[in-house]
Amino acid sequence: MNRLLKIIICTSILPFILTACSVLGSKDSLYNQLGKQQGIAQLTDAFIEEIQYDKKILPYFIETDIARFREKFIEQICMISGGQCKYTGDSMGEVHGGMNINEHHFNALVDDLILAMESIQLDTGTQNQLLNLLVPMRKEVIYR
Repeated sequence: MNRLLKIIICTSILPFILTACSVLGSKDSLYNQLGKQQGIAQLTDAFIEEIQYDKKILPYFIETDIARFREKFIEQICMISGGQCKYTGDSMGEVHGGMNINEHHFNALVDDLILAMESIQLDTGTQNQLLNLLVPMRKEVIYR
């Protein structure tokens, strides 16, 4: 499945259908499918790697404390995927307020996340489950 199609899917109703199919076919929690804490850390590192080479996205991270971003991203993915973590960071609205992120930038970041998931060889069902959990955060990120 190409990246553009995944971006379109993650912003439409299809993630709900794909997630339902993926969950029915899998006995593992998403947290386990991601490789637990170690796998989520690996995904986070791959995501940061993608961001550093993305000229559209990198400017949004110039002032970011990358160590803190890494820690909070791991916490957030761990928590939403069913792990025993608690997200202790700021709300997405607080973090992204004043950044004026538009659809183009948001989609570019999603593309970076997809590239990171592909680079660590997460299967498409696992990717779709994670994207589906992140979709509700979109409204807290763009046009703030």
